[in-house]
Amino acid sequence: MAYTCLSCETLKATLIANPDSVTVIDIRDQGSFDAGHIGSARHVDNSSVDAFLLQADKLKPLIVCCYRGISSQGAADYFNEQGFQSTYSLDGGYEQWKLLP
Repeated sequence: MAYTCLSCETLKATLIANPDSVTVIDIRDQGSFDAGHIGSARHVDNSSVDAFLLQADKLKPLIVCCYRGISSQGAADYFNEQGFQSTYSLDGGYEQWKLLP
């Protein structure tokens, strides 16, 4: 396991303090992403992952968001293998995120 789990509360505090300090990607389907997502998140799926890998700043921490924090674990591990220095899986995923005050 080359990634770390990150709480929604920690991500929210990070985004408030310094929104450009991390990259947030959402790996849910396009319809779910369009219905709601973390404000600064970028949608990445199988059709866009190669382009994302070519242009992403691999030195910036990468937070991967999915529905409930399960699929993001494997994806965070994958991105770590692709050269990202710090990868995180968002605990609880977008379902937990949308419950934050």
